[in-house]
Amino acid sequence: MPTTIHGIKNCATMKKTFAWFDGAGVAYQFHDYKKAGIDVATLARWCERLGWEALVNKRGTTWRKLSPEQQAIADTAAAIALMQAQPSLIRRPLVEFTDGELVVGLDTEAFERHCQR
Repeated sequence: MPTTIHGIKNCATMKKTFAWFDGAGVAYQFHDYKKAGIDVATLARWCERLGWEALVNKRGTTWRKLSPEQQAIADTAAAIALMQAQPSLIRRPLVEFTDGELVVGLDTEAFERHCQR
């Protein structure tokens, strides 16, 4: 299974991520979680590894459009339900390397370190 880049296609940060991987000659597959959705098991695995706080984008338009009640995330289960219902809330990119390592955000230094292994 190749490296998977999770995110939303029409996002400036995603375009920079694709450009980095293409420029480095690193093979990847793309999972558009806005179009294809994201399953609870994947979100739970990510939350277990990174914590839901690392996954929820609180600086984006989608977050600002939520009601205060929706923004008051009580626990991991609530965060997972919210991310599944509103995939645009998930920070992007989320890069899942073949060995299971997860990198959230455009972190070219982490990409480079991992791809040189």
